Amino acid sequence: MTSDMKQIIVPKENAVFWMDKNGIWHNEHGKFEHPKIIAYFHKSIRKDNQGYHVYQIRDGCEEKVYFPYEDTALFVVDLKDNQTLVLNTTDTLPLDPSQLFTRDDSLYIDTPEHCIKFGQRALMKLARLLEEKEDRLYVVLDGKAHEIRQEPSA
Repeated sequence: MTSDMKQIIVPKENAVFWMDKNGIWHNEHGKFEHPKIIAYFHKSIRKDNQGYHVYQIRDGCEEKVYFPYEDTALFVVDLKDNQTLVLNTTDTLPLDPSQLFTRDDSLYIDTPEHCIKFGQRALMKLARLLEEKEDRLYVVLDGKAHEIRQEPSA
């Protein structure tokens, strides 16, 4: 941000939209339906020391709207080549089995900056790499099984 740019900051409690536990955007009228608006909101997610917000610069003004979310603000939405995770923001990161964990029947990846939940589409793609043995879940990459840790309910 430049020092001469006006800043508009909307706190979470004043946001008119929110994200549910499945990564679906809502407002008082219900779920967002227009794919381009949904994609724009996802791509605009940022995080700072105040939390997750939707960010944009418009008409020479920097806008940040902090928004409520039920579980996580970031989701894995796709898996490429069995090794690259695509997030709802369109950012990518490598699949690191040591960062995977399950909680409450959901799969997450824990990075130093974010806790990211796997969405249904990505989970379906990852399913072919998952094995269950003796009530333990493993992801198999390059022929090696990596145990996925289980965490207690939040």
